[in-house]
Amino acid sequence: MNLDAIDRTLLNELRENARCPMALLARKVGLSRTAVQARITRLERDKVIVGYGARTGDAYESSLVQAHVMLTVGPKLSGPVEAALRKIPEVRMLLSVSGTFDMIAIVQAGSIDRLDALIDSIGLLDGVERTNTSVVLSTRIHR
Repeated sequence: MNLDAIDRTLLNELRENARCPMALLARKVGLSRTAVQARITRLERDKVIVGYGARTGDAYESSLVQAHVMLTVGPKLSGPVEAALRKIPEVRMLLSVSGTFDMIAIVQAGSIDRLDALIDSIGLLDGVERTNTSVVLSTRIHR
């Protein structure tokens, strides 16, 4: 993907506020509204931007309990484990990693009790051999 500095600036601005008016985006990057709209259309067409979503506020996010669940998965069972984790709405992100573990599931739950049940259900999935969980105490930087 060949993105220039203006494309990267537009992406960063849209990550911060996907509803930012075209006129403001144009001022921030020094282009016309039409040129900015054309760039965004190209970024969407090229699948650099694949959608827009709601960002939840700090008050809501701080009411959730977040954890990183590291998983060791049996040989050739990553696909089925991933498919099962996709069905769990509290799994916010799934990372494939190198090292001691095969995957890290970033999960959010409404309570410690729900988090406990969620971690148990992940550990019981076919193909999951072992889990190790770290509960997030605070977020220091979020971009």
